Amino acid sequence: MKSEKSGKKIVVKFGGSSLADHEKLAKAVAAVAKEATKGAKIAVVVSAMGKTTDILMNTVKNTSNGKLEKHELDDILSMGERTSVRVFAAALRTNGVESCYIDPTDDRWPIITDAAFSNANPILKECTIRIQKRILPIIEKGTVPVIAGFVGRTSDKKITTLGRGGSDTTAFILAQALNADEVAIVTDADGIMSGDPKIVTNPETLPEIDVSTLVGLADSGAKFIHSKALKYKPQSIPVKVINHAHGDLSQKGTLITGTLATELDVEIAHPSPVAEITIVGNRVSEKPRILMEIVKKTGAHTPLLGMSMNMNSVILYVAQEENIDKLFNQIHNITLNNPETIAMAVKKDLAFLKTSGVGLEETHGLIGKISENLRVNQINIYGILTITSSILLFTDWSEREKALQLIRHSLKNPLTKKE
Repeated sequence: MKSEKSGKKIVVKFGGSSLADHEKLAKAVAAVAKEATKGAKIAVVVSAMGKTTDILMNTVKNTSNGKLEKHELDDILSMGERTSVRVFAAALRTNGVESCYIDPTDDRWPIITDAAFSNANPILKECTIRIQKRILPIIEKGTVPVIAGFVGRTSDKKITTLGRGGSDTTAFILAQALNADEVAIVTDADGIMSGDPKIVTNPETLPEIDVSTLVGLADSGAKFIHSKALKYKPQSIPVKVINHAHGDLSQKGTLITGTLATELDVEIAHPSPVAEITIVGNRVSEKPRILMEIVKKTGAHTPLLGMSMNMNSVILYVAQEENIDKLFNQIHNITLNNPETIAMAVKKDLAFLKTSGVGLEETHGLIGKISENLRVNQINIYGILTITSSILLFTDWSEREKALQLIRHSLKNPLTKKE
């Protein structure tokens, strides 16, 4: 990474909680000014201050009787960010830092989107061209542009909003096009935590997390960075999540590494056949000792690829390696030796198919479409699991290539997509 004096490029995004009052705003401005005096070239992305967007949304809902068009709502909701850029840029100038704000009505506006109002998708090629042509020269001459996050503009100049995680999306797109050295996401936490501090006691700050792991937390409802925004995370640019309370952009926080597959796709997730082991009984799920014994025995013999459970049964999906019959007999003995387990069954020669990609959780009806496509083509599904932006599915090994193509067709032609 470049030294502080070499003019490294930083994209800094301040969330609403980091700008919630004048003290936090002053601290955010001071942090940017401090880095600017070191010679850093900075682009700032700001969210609406505090709960402004929520207030605007509630006001509109309570006064429009649900009759407002989506493009009108986006125009109103954008006002939070459009106010923030003006306040932040003015504060930077009063602190001796040359700055300008970039509003979607500005000819220099960089984020161009489609017309999916309230959940617009950036047109990356157009965004990149505009960022490099309009924003990069501002940064290169030492001025700090303050850009409205969450907001976009269509090619015919209508205001859009990017949906959940929109300001992070703005920051990531800017960083990629600017070839930034670093992205700093400034929040009200010391970084990404091991658990929600509102739910668990003494959560720890994670020093580093891979984006594929983080997207699983995001899809499970954790309020870190939304999975839609993570789709745009640059592959080779460090992204760190830090706390606004320190007023220092050089703090460590949590480093987010890696990148995500941006398109939904399916793959054969295990190169050889898989076996399904089903154990049935009475209230098996209430006997962790038995479950631990089964899982431990399985793990000592072969990789455990998947597992599902209800009150009266446990299903394991395991790699069908040499001498797999030995494992079958060991689990059968566990079944016989416990009164809660009654019998076991085995299905061999299955294929393990994995569907994944950002946006899976926003594509409605996809599991139904996949299942129906396989059904009408007479391919049985022997197991299906959903977890962390992926669908795990087990079919007959001899039909794996046909199933792969049918699932891929389903991904290209989903039933519906969230507006």
